[in-house]
Amino acid sequence: MKQFTREERLKILFSFPVIIAAIGYFVDIYDLLLFGIVRIPSLNAMGLDVDKVGTMIINYQMMGLVVGGILWGVFGDKKGRLSVLFGSILVYSLANIACGFLPDMAIADKGMAYACLRFIAGVGLAGELGAGITLVSETLPKELRAMGTSIVAGFGVLGAVAAQFTVELAGSWTTAYIIGGSLGLVLLVLRISVAESGLYKEVKKDASIQRGNFFMFFTNRDLMVRYLKCVLIGVPIWYCMGILVFMANQFAPEMSIASINPGKAIMWAYIATSVSDFSCGYISHLLRSRKKTILYMLLFTFVGVALLLFTGAKTENMYYFYCAWIGLGCGFWAMFITVAAEQFGTNLRSTATTSIPNMVRGTVPLLLLGFDYMKQSLSVTHSAAVLALITFALGIYATLTIKETHNRDMDFIE
Repeated sequence: MKQFTREERLKILFSFPVIIAAIGYFVDIYDLLLFGIVRIPSLNAMGLDVDKVGTMIINYQMMGLVVGGILWGVFGDKKGRLSVLFGSILVYSLANIACGFLPDMAIADKGMAYACLRFIAGVGLAGELGAGITLVSETLPKELRAMGTSIVAGFGVLGAVAAQFTVELAGSWTTAYIIGGSLGLVLLVLRISVAESGLYKEVKKDASIQRGNFFMFFTNRDLMVRYLKCVLIGVPIWYCMGILVFMANQFAPEMSIASINPGKAIMWAYIATSVSDFSCGYISHLLRSRKKTILYMLLFTFVGVALLLFTGAKTENMYYFYCAWIGLGCGFWAMFITVAAEQFGTNLRSTATTSIPNMVRGTVPLLLLGFDYMKQSLSVTHSAAVLALITFALGIYATLTIKETHNRDMDFIE
């Protein structure tokens, strides 16, 4: 294994591709989670049902992520990683700016218009992280790859914290949307100087290599198993965020808490996630294993979920404490996406790395559907507990059985 001096390590880890990918993910998370933060005030301001319409809009946004994850992933393998970074950011920036002007639009059905704009934003947001992680993974040496992607994710998730503070300081949910969209357009200019992946350039020269064929994941058994296991590893993260954090206000009555602010729940969860994301690459380096790192963090998160649901948190601040605990455990998001990038060859890497995290995000509508269905016969707490058992069991199984990719050479094709 190649050894690097301290100066060489810092130069590589804080190179331009890493910095731009980190800033890009920061803006991505800001815009992705902004609706979760302003869901209640924005829907109340337009006279819409917070739970019913709010769930519909979240579902539209998440389905946009699934569609965009496939489209941008294929585009990244066929046309290049940089094309995705430019195209996706333009789409979601304009959609977010439009959300800021929604109250002034002469549209009868504001709820459906809001949902459609969040769908478009979801399509755009789907390309940001996958393309950035793919580019960083193919640019950095294998010895520093995990630490590089950890920096991207660790800084990026602070976008959720920035979104919460922006809403509080601006005092207006519409202004927060416009600021988020404008940040994206500024980032678009900064990306002009980023260079394309050298590994991708080499594969592109060979016209006989099939690039960006999404259907290969479902016609080749080995590829399909790897793909599905990657998805299952990430689902517990979005169970935690989609149910326990985004829908935090629904747990308040059952826990005898006057009220829980989902925006604050998101903020505390993502502050902790940032700390964990920064750390997991280094932990992986020390353990010399992606699988062990993810497994330990899954188990830590599951303990936090159990304590949140069954120790009877009776105060708002205790609920935020457990959100931070869960967020700390969910910091393997960076590692999970790195594993996805390392599992597949250069000709399918963008398709896999971009679509897999968005397939995970796309499970949120299914989780919410199951959550709402079980609430008809079970309590809110027990409905959440059943989903936790299912998602964590599948995630742990996938982690234990997937191939180890620590220090894997990225120069191969499928």
